[in-house]
Amino acid sequence: RKCTMSACKRLLYIVKHRGIWPSIWRRNVTTWSPVGAAFNAKPHRRLELFEKNVGLFGVPELSSPAGFEVTTKRALKDTRELVDKVCSSPPGAVTVETFDQLSDGLCKVADLADFVKVAHPDPSFREAAEKTCIEIGTVVEKLNTNVDLCRSLKNLLDNKEVLAQLDPETRKVAELFMFDFAISGIHLDEKLRKEAVKLHVKLLDLNNEFLMGSHLPNRIAKSAIPEHIHCHFATEGSFIQIGGLHAESSNDLVREVAYRIFLYPNSDLMECLEELLKCRNKLAKLVGYESYAHRALQGTMAKTPETVMNFLQLLTDKLSERYNIEPSLYSPYFSLGSCMEGLNSLFTQLYGVSIMSEHPSAGEVWNDDVRKLAVVHETEGLLGYIYCDFFHRANKPHQDCHFTIRGGRQCQESGQYQLPLVVLMLSLPHPTKSAPTLLTPSMMENLFHEMGHAMHSMLGRTRYQHTTGTRCATDFAEVPSILMEYFATDYRVVNQFARHYQTGQPLPQSMVARLCESKKVCGAADTQLQIFYSALDQMYHGKPQNRSTTDILKDMQQKFYGLPYTPNTAWQLRFSHLIGYGAKYYSYLMSRAVASMVWKQCFVQDPLNRDMGERYRREMLAHGGGKEPMLMVEGMLQRQPTIEDFVDALVTDLNPDFETFIMDSTS
Repeated sequence: RKCTMSACKRLLYIVKHRGIWPSIWRRNVTTWSPVGAAFNAKPHRRLELFEKNVGLFGVPELSSPAGFEVTTKRALKDTRELVDKVCSSPPGAVTVETFDQLSDGLCKVADLADFVKVAHPDPSFREAAEKTCIEIGTVVEKLNTNVDLCRSLKNLLDNKEVLAQLDPETRKVAELFMFDFAISGIHLDEKLRKEAVKLHVKLLDLNNEFLMGSHLPNRIAKSAIPEHIHCHFATEGSFIQIGGLHAESSNDLVREVAYRIFLYPNSDLMECLEELLKCRNKLAKLVGYESYAHRALQGTMAKTPETVMNFLQLLTDKLSERYNIEPSLYSPYFSLGSCMEGLNSLFTQLYGVSIMSEHPSAGEVWNDDVRKLAVVHETEGLLGYIYCDFFHRANKPHQDCHFTIRGGRQCQESGQYQLPLVVLMLSLPHPTKSAPTLLTPSMMENLFHEMGHAMHSMLGRTRYQHTTGTRCATDFAEVPSILMEYFATDYRVVNQFARHYQTGQPLPQSMVARLCESKKVCGAADTQLQIFYSALDQMYHGKPQNRSTTDILKDMQQKFYGLPYTPNTAWQLRFSHLIGYGAKYYSYLMSRAVASMVWKQCFVQDPLNRDMGERYRREMLAHGGGKEPMLMVEGMLQRQPTIEDFVDALVTDLNPDFETFIMDSTS
């Protein structure tokens, strides 16, 4: 290991370089590790008067919102130069390397801006980032229909002699770039290509409009709802604002009011969704596909809409309805710091990887409570950085997300490896004077889930950023994150970190077992709900139907969920996944099936087995999107799974564990 400091010295190093002395809640049995201390410390505002502002994520220009314009102009200038280079170079490996450099230059600006536009607390930063997203997005769509650029790649792929000299990863990346050209309509004549670009650009605007609108609260006059429940909602003058379903409320009336008001149809947003679906279908038909779903599923494990619907129908046919827990009993054992210690321990045992808290430079992060983690391998050294934006703040989205800020790649121009940067965004409660941040079981599971995405990005080490980490088939991308959920509920893993923050006592095994069983109580119903969402997504992106999106929703809800539609509601207008997961929402279910098979076959006997961890990295994490997803699954399982195997994996996850019932009856 590169770091040979003792735990105590490392802790002092962190404290010294944070400029604070953290209040760390003492435990009777042991002390927090450096990474645990970093997350269980209540942050204090640091004085940065004499520190140079390095800009967001270390990008000097981004010390102010105006820097986005500077970075955008530079990226577009570099793009023009790289396009000229690739179009004038003879076919060879340099063609693919230049394509990837071109993609990297645009993605580093666009991906960073994509995160800042939703997460930065300063509106001026968000607005500047939004403008950059639109500008870069428009250029990307034009590049995807650039005939000269495509010809340079086609010359490579058509030259069998040169192609034979390329390694498999380079050949795969070349094919993926050509695929991007194909689905953008490069084969069309000039007039139709321009129409395709116009549709792409229009879709950028529609996507953004729907995404923003789907998260906006609805409001209603205070006088319209009973006064005794006003306290459950935000107020604005004489209005009540309702920004969610309040599904966790124990008050039936609060839940009903929230459901009816939050889901009340918005005519402008309804029109936006209808237009968005029309444009997607028109684009798909224009470039030669039967529907948008047929276009979107190219390169995935499922491959066709017919396979997806077959999977969903088979799963529906096999499901049947199957011990409830109190989350507050678990939270004292799941302090944020102890959970981070648990992740660090798990990664060390499986991959030889440690996560280390590092002091961010002035201006590098967008809020004082953002933590920076260095991911270090015992022999390979520094793999990359994870920025942890974990705590709730005003105007921050309430979604748990993973953002790739910069992809890893081998830089031919410098000979160095470009380290990946990612952000994990949660919305956890802040620590208090008397206690660290305490997580419910679902919060803990979500933390493990998102960290699964992060480690996919860190452990990939792909040659090209175009296929780095989570830049892979959508129905494979969730496998590493969902697999982490199985680790999060295995007693052999949980026992390594779940300690009461005051007494140091471990979480009893019976409580972990009960936690696992509680997830199965409504597991079938939860899975059926996901099937309904997936089927609705497929219908919206299949062949156009002469009926409204609400009528389609009613039909799919009746067929795949069974609960009646509530009049004057439009749940689809809150279905923000239609933007990032259009025609691919089924991916969660298919990824869960793969994760279940991997867990049961490879990790259930010993979840801390280093040899299996290395195999998992080698077969599934190392390639990013540089290998066919089903080939990665087959490599890990050493067999070729069928759709029936996928369905059975999900159904058997819901089988009760009778040992838990015996344990409960004897305790």
